[in-house]
Amino acid sequence: MTTNPSVLDRYPSYQVDIGIEVHVQLNTNSKIFCASQNGPSQEPNQNIDPVCAGYPGVLPVLNKAVVSAAIKAGLATNCTIALRSEFARKHYFYPDLPKGYQVTQDAFPICLEGSVPIRLGDGSIKQIRLQRIHMEEDAGKNIHAPQAGVSLVDLNRAGSPLLEIVSHPDIKSTDEARAYLKMLHSIITYIDICSGNMEEGVFRADTNISVRKKDDPNLGTRCELKNINSFKFITDAIEYEIERHILLLESGQTISRETRLWDTKEQKTFAMRSKEDAADYRYLRDPDLPPVCIDPTLIENICKTMPELPFEKQVRLQQTYGLTHDEAEILVNDRALAEYYEATSVQCKSPLLINWILRDLLGYLKEQKLSLQECHVTPERMAQLVTLITEGVINSRGAQELFLAIAQTGKDALVLVDEMSLKQLDNPEELRAILEEIIKDNPENAQAYRDGKTKLWGFFVGQVMAKTQGRANPQQINTILTELLQ
Repeated sequence: MTTNPSVLDRYPSYQVDIGIEVHVQLNTNSKIFCASQNGPSQEPNQNIDPVCAGYPGVLPVLNKAVVSAAIKAGLATNCTIALRSEFARKHYFYPDLPKGYQVTQDAFPICLEGSVPIRLGDGSIKQIRLQRIHMEEDAGKNIHAPQAGVSLVDLNRAGSPLLEIVSHPDIKSTDEARAYLKMLHSIITYIDICSGNMEEGVFRADTNISVRKKDDPNLGTRCELKNINSFKFITDAIEYEIERHILLLESGQTISRETRLWDTKEQKTFAMRSKEDAADYRYLRDPDLPPVCIDPTLIENICKTMPELPFEKQVRLQQTYGLTHDEAEILVNDRALAEYYEATSVQCKSPLLINWILRDLLGYLKEQKLSLQECHVTPERMAQLVTLITEGVINSRGAQELFLAIAQTGKDALVLVDEMSLKQLDNPEELRAILEEIIKDNPENAQAYRDGKTKLWGFFVGQVMAKTQGRANPQQINTILTELLQ
C-alpha cells in the first residue's frame, strides 16, 4: 500500500481513530421480506408491493438467499456465524420509510467479530477487526424538487436487502481507511453477493471519525460522515474532517457529536443532524419475524463453494508469477482481470505480458469505454501477440499496430501479421545496405555524429524505420549503425 501525504503530518501530536459502517446492497432477485423485484427501475414506485410499501396488517417473510449471502460475507471476513439471530425494529421517521421503522438486527446479529487484512505502507499486514455483520432492509428515496416546492418519494429501493459491516475503530489513517474499503469491496464482489457498482450506491460507507492527543488513552468525540460512495470522496472527506476536529480542539472548542455530509463541490463537510444514540431508535424485537436458526450443514455447504479471496489471490499471484505488489493489487481489484491474466499466462510465460495487460489493454478499455468481456483481445489473442514479440517476429511498433487491429477486428494475431505485413525485418545484409545508403545520403549528419552530436542517432534510426515501414529490428539497427558510424 502506497502511503500518501496526510493532514496528520502537520499535527504530529494528534492521532485519529476511524470506524466504518459499510452498507452492501445484495444482488438477490427479490427483496429481503417480500417477492418484489430487487434492483433499479427506470420508473418510480414500480418494484413495490404491500409489504415493502408498509401497508397495515401485512407480514414479512425472510428471503433465504439473504441469509446465505450474509453467511458468505461472514466466512470471507473471518467472522463467527451465529446459529441463532434475531430481527429488530429500529424506529425513526422519514417520508421514505413507510412503516415508521426499519427492520434490522440489533442485539443478536448473524455474524460476529471478524477481521479484514490490509497491507500497510511498510509492507506489513494489519488486521482491521469487525464488530459485526447484520442483515437489514433499505429505505426508499426522497426526490426533492425545490423549484416546484415539493418532495417526492420513490419506494423502489424500500425493502432492498442490505448487509451492514461494522468495524472496530482500528483504522488510524486515511490510507488505512482506503485500503480497508478497497479490500472489503473486492471481497464482496469476489463472493458475488453484490455488483460493487459504487455509482449506483450499492456499496456505501458511513465513516466515524474521532481525534485525540497521542498521550490521551480515551477516544475523542466522534462524528459520522454519512453515505459516501466513492473511494476518493471518502478519502477527501476524512482528511477534511480530521483537520476540522484538530482546529476545534486547538482553539479550545468542543466537538459536537453529529452526522455530517460531504459537499463534493465545496470540498467540505456540513452538519446534517445531531448524532442519535441507540436509545433514540427504541429498538425492539420484531414480533412478525421469528428468530433465524441456521443449520450448521448450510454453513459447511456454503464454505465449500467459497472462491479464493482477494488477499490470498494477491499473495499467490506475486509468488507464482513474480509480479510486484502493485501489479498484483491492480489485477486483484478486478476479479475478471485477474482471471484474464491467469488464463493468458497459461499460454504465454513472458514477463512482457503484465505490461501489455496493465498498460495497453486497460488503456484501450478505458479509452473505448468497454468492459473486459466486450473486448476482442481475448486471452488467446493476447498470448499470441506477446509471443510474437518475445520470439522476435514483430517489433514493438508493429506490436502496437497489431494490438489495435486485434481489438478492432477480433482476428487472430497470426492472421493479421501476414495481412498487415508486420513481420520484423532482421536480415543483417539487407539492413546494412539500407543504413549504408542513408549514411551516404546524409554525410553532414554522419560526420556531425562522429564529432560528438550524439542526438543525431535518433535521426538515423528514424530514417531506417521510415524506409522499412517500421519493421526493422531495433537491435540489428543499433549493432550495424554503431559499426558504420565509428
